[in-house]
Amino acid sequence: MSLQSSNGAPAGVSPSSVDTARFVWRYWMLYRGLFATCVGLIAFMALLDVALPVAAGRLVDLISQEATPRRVWQVMAITVGITTLYFTVRYTMYRVWIVFAANIMRHLVIDAFERVQRFSSEWHANEFAGATVRKISRGMWAYDTYSDTVAHALLTAVLTLIGLTIMLAVQWPLLGLVVGVLIALHLGVGYWLASTVMAPANARHMAADSRIGAVMSDAISCNAVVKSFGAEARENRLFERVVRDWSGKAQFSWVRAENCVMFQVAMQILMMAALLGLSTWYWTQGQATPGDVVLALTTFFVIDSHLRHAAFHIRNAQQAINELEDLVIFQRLPLGVADAPDAEEFEPGRGAIAFRKVRFAYANKPDPIYDDFSLEIRPGERVGLVGRSGSGKSTFVKLLQRLHDLEGGQVMIDGQDVARVTQSSLRQAIALVPQDPALFHRSLAENIAYARPDATREEIMEAARRAHADEFIRDLPQGYDTEVGERGVKLSGGERQRIAIARAFLADAPILVLDEATSSLDSHTESLIQDAIEDLMRGRTTILIAHRLSTLRDVDRILVFDKGRITEQGTHAELLERPQGAFRKLLETQAAGLAF
Repeated sequence: MSLQSSNGAPAGVSPSSVDTARFVWRYWMLYRGLFATCVGLIAFMALLDVALPVAAGRLVDLISQEATPRRVWQVMAITVGITTLYFTVRYTMYRVWIVFAANIMRHLVIDAFERVQRFSSEWHANEFAGATVRKISRGMWAYDTYSDTVAHALLTAVLTLIGLTIMLAVQWPLLGLVVGVLIALHLGVGYWLASTVMAPANARHMAADSRIGAVMSDAISCNAVVKSFGAEARENRLFERVVRDWSGKAQFSWVRAENCVMFQVAMQILMMAALLGLSTWYWTQGQATPGDVVLALTTFFVIDSHLRHAAFHIRNAQQAINELEDLVIFQRLPLGVADAPDAEEFEPGRGAIAFRKVRFAYANKPDPIYDDFSLEIRPGERVGLVGRSGSGKSTFVKLLQRLHDLEGGQVMIDGQDVARVTQSSLRQAIALVPQDPALFHRSLAENIAYARPDATREEIMEAARRAHADEFIRDLPQGYDTEVGERGVKLSGGERQRIAIARAFLADAPILVLDEATSSLDSHTESLIQDAIEDLMRGRTTILIAHRLSTLRDVDRILVFDKGRITEQGTHAELLERPQGAFRKLLETQAAGLAF
């Protein structure tokens, strides 16, 4: 089993801040025009920010020198105009940024969902669905925070601080040098604190946050089990422990953030002393006017505002980076089972199946379940798979659907290697009726039509009639428009099974897989549906995973699996004629009421 980091990624996969920046940059470049417009407006805002202290200082000089009222009013109008223009530009930038951000977030969440959907079934089996949903939604809003912070707030601050430093250096080189060094030290140490002190605490905080979603989703999705064991209090105690763990890590992270602020406050006080002290000294030396002192004071207030916000934004950016890590990881993780670069669409035929010298092992098991496994199934043949748990029956179907990649050999359907065709086209040619069907929280019509979304209402109803689902659907107040609840909880097991069978009718695929499709039906419903199952199998290659061996009386061939090998095969009657045969022993064990 592969090692995992605290955020669920394999060891060594966790992204750096640079990886996150590159990830976001790719999305920014989807809308280059809007991004360039925003950056241009931000640069103009920074220029206006630099001009304001200059205008304020010039106004004080004119007043102190008793200039003409007309000149004073002109400079005052310029000062007000600069301020008005600044807010106008900022408003315009915000309007453009809203369009830019909304489009990027749309792409981001769609891409993340699409990527997660394409991960292998093994990946999904090892992940909490609730935690995955929380990571995607949290990552979407983390992007919003990151982009607002970096491209908008920090860029504005950096450009303004550079402009103010240059403006001071032109007039007083020493003052410009001191202020420049203090600004660089403030931002540099602030980044170091955020990346080395805050980042680990934030990562643990985010991992604990994901754990809340995972435990909550696990308990709510298994609510029926919780109720059946009267375990509400037990689940509450488990959830309380998880939330307490999150609370402790959150407090630790937040306290660290406040400790970092103390350094930044000290740096701002030092900068105020330098600006005011040096400008006052220049004034005492006759090298500065009262307006210059006001310029320095106004400059400090602008610098102080940007540095104070910059420190806040650096911390925000670091937290957003931690929260975005999961989406970056999703893009970097291998899919597990991916289409070949030159994969073509699967061309359905009559349903001939061939396993040729197949070797396969699960990632968490050292020994292969299949080793040099070969089998041929003729088009239209009905084949039953039997054997003890773990013998390889379900694995056979998974490899047929290409839910896993082989270590060696080939799985062929109608002469086509399943590894060389697209997964979606392959699986559309295989209709699966599982033992415990999962339905979407959508209408009955939508659930049946999931096999063929373009089906008409008449076709949907016909499939339901053939599966004997129409009988209970017509009794519902909203009929085919009835929503079934999450995973179909509003329906009984037998009703869910009939919806799954209706899906298979509608799919009309050349290969049919039945995982004991009548196991959830009562005897009356089972007798009604057996004819429908018989009709469904007609003309199709059918794989039946049988738990009740009596259901295999009419299949063409029974395959008895044991440790990934076929130990015997034949018809129901032929296998019963073998007194010491594996199938007969399994049947006798089942007849005695013993599990296998």
